[in-house]
Amino acid sequence: MEVYVEKRKLIRELQSHQSVLKEKAREKARESISAVIPIVLIVFILGFTVAALSPGILVEFLVGSVLVILGMIFFSMGAELSMTPMGEHVGGSMLRTKKLGFIIIIGFILGFIITISEPDLQVLAEQVSSVPNLVLILSVALGVGAFLVVALLRILFGIALPPLLFSFYILVFILAMFVPENYLAVAFDSGGVTTGPMTVPFIMALGVGIASIRNDKHAGDDSFGLVALCSIGPILAVLILGLLYHTEGSAALEVVSEVENSIELGKLFAVALPKYFKEIAVSLFPIVAFFGIFQIVSLKLNKTVLIKICIGLFYTYIGLVLFLTGANVGFIPAGNYLGMVLGNLHYNWILVPLGMVIGYFIVKAEPAVYVLMKQVEELTDGAISGKSIQIGLSVGVAVSVGISMLRVLTGISIFCFLVPGYAIALILSLFVPKIFTAIAFDSGGVASGPMTATFLLPLAQGACEAVGGNIVTDAFGVVAMVAMTPLITLQVLGLVYRVKGGELGGKGKNLPADKIPVEAIPVAELFEELEDTEIIEL
Repeated sequence: MEVYVEKRKLIRELQSHQSVLKEKAREKARESISAVIPIVLIVFILGFTVAALSPGILVEFLVGSVLVILGMIFFSMGAELSMTPMGEHVGGSMLRTKKLGFIIIIGFILGFIITISEPDLQVLAEQVSSVPNLVLILSVALGVGAFLVVALLRILFGIALPPLLFSFYILVFILAMFVPENYLAVAFDSGGVTTGPMTVPFIMALGVGIASIRNDKHAGDDSFGLVALCSIGPILAVLILGLLYHTEGSAALEVVSEVENSIELGKLFAVALPKYFKEIAVSLFPIVAFFGIFQIVSLKLNKTVLIKICIGLFYTYIGLVLFLTGANVGFIPAGNYLGMVLGNLHYNWILVPLGMVIGYFIVKAEPAVYVLMKQVEELTDGAISGKSIQIGLSVGVAVSVGISMLRVLTGISIFCFLVPGYAIALILSLFVPKIFTAIAFDSGGVASGPMTATFLLPLAQGACEAVGGNIVTDAFGVVAMVAMTPLITLQVLGLVYRVKGGELGGKGKNLPADKIPVEAIPVAELFEELEDTEIIEL
C-alpha cells in the first residue's frame, strides 16, 4: 500500500510538473523568438540592400535561425530544471562539510572538468598554431580550476571582489607586456570562450548554493563573481604559454559552404547533427558523472528531484545540439560572407554602425544571458530587473562590436582598448554597490558566448580579409571586447542606481515589521528548524 501511495504521489507531481513545463515552454518560446528575429531581419535587410547575399547562404541562415530558436527554448528550460539545481545542491553540500581541503580539491576538479567540457575551447585551441592543442586545453582547464577555488574561498570567507580583481588584472597586464602581440587577442578571447553555455549555469548556481548556506546579509551579493574570476584563469594560462611558445601567428578563413538545392541543404544539416549529438554528449558526461558521484556519496536527493533533473538534462542536451548546429552551420557562413561583402564596399566604414546594431541585438540570443537575468532577479527579489541587465549588456556589446569593426578597418592594437577599458571598469568598482561589480564582471563571460563566436567573429574575419588586414591581430579580439564593455555599462547602471538611492533587499525591506508581507520574510527565519538541504530545496 505504501509503495502504491508513493507511486500515485509521484505521478501527480509529474503531471503538475508537465503543466508547468507547458507554460514555461510558451514563455521561453516568446523570449527566444524575440531575441533571434531582430538578427534575422537585419541580415535580410542588408541582403536585399547594400550587401548582396546568395540565395543559398540566406536559406542556410534561415534554417539555422529556426534551429537556434528551438535550441534556446530547450536549453533555457533545461538549465532551470537541471544545471541550476545541480550547481546549488553541489555548492551547498561542499560548504556543509566545513572541510577546507575538501572544498579546495573538489572546486579544482570541478573547474577542470567543466572547462574541458566546453565545446568552444576546441575552437580556441585550433587558433594557436604553435601550441599543441592538448597543452593549451589542459593549461586553460588548470587556470579555470585554480580560479574557481579562489572564487569559492572568496565566498566562503566573505572577501571583497574588487581588490581581487585589481590584483589579478594588474598581473594580467604586466604579463601581457612581455607576450607577442599575436597572443594578446587570443589570450583575452579565451576568457570569454571558456565561460560558455555549458559552464555559466552550473558555476553561477554553485555560487548561489554556497551563499545560501552561509546565510548572512552579504551572502546574496557574494554569490555572484564566480564567472568573473574564472574568466581570468584562461587569460593568464594563454599569456604564460605565450612566454614559452613563440609564433608568427596565422589563421585561415573557413571555406563558406554554399548549397545549390534543397537536397544539399538537407545533407549539410544532416551531417552536422550527429557530430553535435556526439560532441555535446561528451561535453555533458563529466558534469553528469561528477553530480552522480556527489548524489551517491553526499546529496542523496529524493526520487522526484532526480527525475526533474534528468528531464532537465535531456532538454539541455537537445537544446545545445540544436543551438550549436544552427549557429555553426547557419550563422558562420552568413557572418563570414556578410563581412567580406561589406568590407569590399567603397564605403566600408558602414561596418562600424552596422556592427553596433548587430551587437545590440545579438547578445539577446546568448543562452546564458537568460540564466544571469533570472538569477539577478531572484537574488535581489526584483530590486534589479532582468530587463535593465539585458539593456546594459546590449549597450555594452554594441559599443564593443563597433570598436572591433574599427580595429578591423584601421589595425589599431587591441591593447589600446583593453588597458583603458579594464582600468575604467576597475576604478568604477570602487564606487558602485558591490553586487553590481560582481554582476558586471560575471556578465562579461556570459555575453561572450557561442553567438559571438559563430556570427560576430566570422563577420570580423570576413571583413578583415576583404580589407587586407591581419586576421590574428585585427579580427581576433572580438570576444575579448564583448567580454570587457559590459563591465563598464553595468557598473554605470549601478552608479546611477546608487545616486538615485535604490535599495537592494527585496520586497518589504523598508517597511515596519507588522507591515512586511509574509512572502518577504527570509526563508531561514521562517524555517530555522529545517536542514540546510531542505532550505535550498525550498
